[in-house]
Amino acid sequence: MGLNMVAAHAKWPEENDAIFGLAAKAKQAIDKYGKDNVIDSTLGALVDDDGNLICLDTVFSELKSLPNAQIAAYAQVAGQDDFLDAVQDACFKEYRPKAYIKAVATPGGTGAVRHAIWNYTNEGESVLVCDWFWSPYVTISEEFGRKVTNFEFFNEKGEFNINSFKEKFEDLLRKQKRLVTVLNTPANNPTGYSLSDEEWDEVLSIAKENAKDPENKIILLVDVAYIDYAGVGSERRKFFSKFSDLPENIFVIVAYSMSKGYTMYGMRSGAAIGISSKEEVVNEFYYSCMHANRANWSNGTRGAMSVMTNIAKDPAKKKAYEEEVNKYKTMLRNRANAFVEGAQECGLDILPYRDGFFVSIPCNNSKEASAELIKENLFVVALQKGLRFAVCAVAEDKCRIAPAKIKKVLDSLNK
Repeated sequence: MGLNMVAAHAKWPEENDAIFGLAAKAKQAIDKYGKDNVIDSTLGALVDDDGNLICLDTVFSELKSLPNAQIAAYAQVAGQDDFLDAVQDACFKEYRPKAYIKAVATPGGTGAVRHAIWNYTNEGESVLVCDWFWSPYVTISEEFGRKVTNFEFFNEKGEFNINSFKEKFEDLLRKQKRLVTVLNTPANNPTGYSLSDEEWDEVLSIAKENAKDPENKIILLVDVAYIDYAGVGSERRKFFSKFSDLPENIFVIVAYSMSKGYTMYGMRSGAAIGISSKEEVVNEFYYSCMHANRANWSNGTRGAMSVMTNIAKDPAKKKAYEEEVNKYKTMLRNRANAFVEGAQECGLDILPYRDGFFVSIPCNNSKEASAELIKENLFVVALQKGLRFAVCAVAEDKCRIAPAKIKKVLDSLNK
């Protein structure tokens, strides 16, 4: 046996992140064959038609205009006060719930997910997540000695599977009496699905029915990382108003990220936003998350907070920022439409897409399919139940031809 110095709870398999590893292979193929001959659908970041990372001019011109000291200075542990106001406005817009609300700055939406799972579950308990999910939900849960239980995201009609959700939700709640449920919507990663307002009504009806037992503690973690590229205007934010006047034992945590909407992926800024009908619950949330901030990363990125705040305060800057986002939102929609239309034309089965960076293709042999597609210089991420194609990173013309290439490989594997 080899020498183990790490504590038992911190011993994990010696493996690199699969997505970033695949992205490195795609880059090698581009260097060898040229970008025109490679379809790189790996990372969840907006890329232009030439393969360059899109960085919003309005955001980075504001960042570069900040005094050095404002970029370099420490932020408050919970985040700058003006940022905490600005991030709530950016998240909810005109659909702010009628409730007590507090925010705490986190390093991207990931930090908010981390706080929700650590602060609102006990060791050994399960977190409820759909079966098409962002893999770090599991990584974070396992890090803290928690488990993940999956419900089926889609029914046979390709709709949100409310029956599976209800079954798993109520089963876990009976066992644990407290439950964190993760809902990554709108623009779910990896499927591009957004819950409709009617589906939200069904989810909240189940939560409210189970909240009649005062011993139950229900926490809805809503991961809205992709919300700024979902729907038309603010339509995908309407569901926020449904969090008004909830029973006091239902608590909502919104994981908001600046990575996508502000193209500040590496600057790691976002917020955990707590929503409750009871003031003491959001105060408890605020101080719990502030303590967790100090214990884990001390404080957030001051420069990123200042960028959001300055844009929010200046009407001209805000208008220019929103126009730039809408330009790329249209680009993304056109790419997604091209992929969906291409899939329909060649008969490729895809999951229902509504918004966002990704489209998913269900299949039983995803790792083998991904490996075969690499031979065709088409790079897609293998998931447990299928393949993820990042329309955010692929030009429209390539999005249109990719489905036929994927269909050909899947058909050859199923012969």
